[in-house]
Amino acid sequence: MLRHEHRVSCSCPRRYRVRRMSTPARKRLMRDFRRLQQDPPAGISGAPQDNNIMLWNAVIFGPDDTPWDGGTFKLTLQFSEDYPNKPPTVRFVSRMFHPNIYADGSICLDILQNQWSPIYDVAAILTSIQSLLCDPNPNSPANSEAARLFGESKREYNRRVREIVEQSWTAD
Repeated sequence: MLRHEHRVSCSCPRRYRVRRMSTPARKRLMRDFRRLQQDPPAGISGAPQDNNIMLWNAVIFGPDDTPWDGGTFKLTLQFSEDYPNKPPTVRFVSRMFHPNIYADGSICLDILQNQWSPIYDVAAILTSIQSLLCDPNPNSPANSEAARLFGESKREYNRRVREIVEQSWTAD
């Protein structure tokens, strides 16, 4: 009887699923989530989707006293089992007009590419993206029209940003 129980517990697929839930990436994401809940940076929020710690929904609020002020911009973060050694894939779901954000919502930001480090957590990623909104890098344009207006006509650029901010209030 004892041998039979042992054999069942060793080959039980349910036990494998439980073990799989606590990979290093998943443990780290749980830690990131706890930290984000306990000490949320101003103007950002994020949480895993139901039953999937590897896929997060986040919101970045446009920084005060900037053209982005009042905007609520939605993003998704897709993590792999290589996190935190590899960065997540981060995309804006909200429509954006910014020199470093592609039409599909992906973001041209050094820490999400070649400057990634495992020390960055979800809070650091979202805070960096929030700062990028007001401090774009026009030398690395993902949206050439936004980059051109940012350099040539701040007034027109800011008007287009305000349109995006207003759209963010009604977008689902």
